[in-house]
Amino acid sequence: MKLYSRAQVLFFVLISVCVVLLLAVGFGLLKPQPRDSSGAVVFNEPGQTDEFVLLQSEYRILNTSDLVQYSESERENIAIYDRLNSAVVNITTEIMSINWFLEPVPQEGTSGSGSIIDTRGYIITNHHVIQNAHRVFINLADGSQFEGEVTGVDPENDLAVLKFNPPAGMVLQTINYGDSDNLRVGQKVLAIGNPFALERTLTVGIVSGLGRPIQTSRNRIIRDMIQTDASINPGNSGGPLLDTQGRMIGVNTMIYSPSGGSVGIGFAVPANTVRRVVNEIMLHGKVRRGWIDATIVQIFPSLVRYARLPVNSGLLVSRTRRGGLAERAGLRQGTEAVQYGRSVIYLGGDIITSVNGLKTNTLADLYASLEACKPGDVVNVEIIRGGQTSVLRVTLADREEVMN
Repeated sequence: MKLYSRAQVLFFVLISVCVVLLLAVGFGLLKPQPRDSSGAVVFNEPGQTDEFVLLQSEYRILNTSDLVQYSESERENIAIYDRLNSAVVNITTEIMSINWFLEPVPQEGTSGSGSIIDTRGYIITNHHVIQNAHRVFINLADGSQFEGEVTGVDPENDLAVLKFNPPAGMVLQTINYGDSDNLRVGQKVLAIGNPFALERTLTVGIVSGLGRPIQTSRNRIIRDMIQTDASINPGNSGGPLLDTQGRMIGVNTMIYSPSGGSVGIGFAVPANTVRRVVNEIMLHGKVRRGWIDATIVQIFPSLVRYARLPVNSGLLVSRTRRGGLAERAGLRQGTEAVQYGRSVIYLGGDIITSVNGLKTNTLADLYASLEACKPGDVVNVEIIRGGQTSVLRVTLADREEVMN
């Protein structure tokens, strides 16, 4: 057995102590560990800026504001979703049906999305989401459900305002309006909604087009629609289209799809239209619109041939209301009555070709040109009379009163 000298033993001991000290420093065993108020050790992983707490052998994230492992675009998406997904609600409806015994029975209706726009419980969604609904239910992110009331609707822009009563102490996250007039094609946008009942789904895309006029019915055109390639599917209707600041720049309304699924062509009602409509509904319970108080007929080919009209398209003023605003503005009605089907048309009146610079080839064009006008507004009406073109300044009446 080999014996070591005292010097050799001391040398080995010193080497061992140095090794232990180096290991202790390397693993941080000698460094005082910071602790939180509960006494748990707080530490940072190498290269990790998030702060963690060691508690019952589990990690608990204290601060996730610096998500260094994600790209800038991903951090943007995550931040917007985390902040605003609770402001998006799932809307379900109940409709009344008739059973075999001709008795009314409730059954499940449509579903869609909506945005909380006021802490008092006001929500904006699409009109078609709640159309014909007997009852409307608001489903929040925390799983709670409330029955909502319809404050007012605007079918012409496919918008509706709902209201539910949040309990005392409930703080609602809301979504603010952005400015849809300053959008640019190529701008990044995000959509949050409930496609196919998959709640609070986030999709991302760009503004693909602006100023799209979309005809929703025979006499209804929604002007200046936003086109996006952010994936929108059934159930997204009524949900917000957001910019990178988390502001609502539109309300997702419809898709173009030969198959019924998303093909990257979706449309949203612009936020500036939404803001105007919502303000009117919250103030008056409806949207008041101005109208030319006259009976107006859309020109069609057989009428052009029969009356030998100087144009192939436009709007013929058949009758004006006696003493009404249109008559006082100088708009001239027809004098020769002709029967067309079940209707009587008076020929010889003025032909309206544009309103406020917007061409009015059809009645749908007239509805679109007066969409943002209120009763009492004055508009420039371009007419053809006796082969000559002139412009009249016409004060608008209340459309609801004129139509009734």
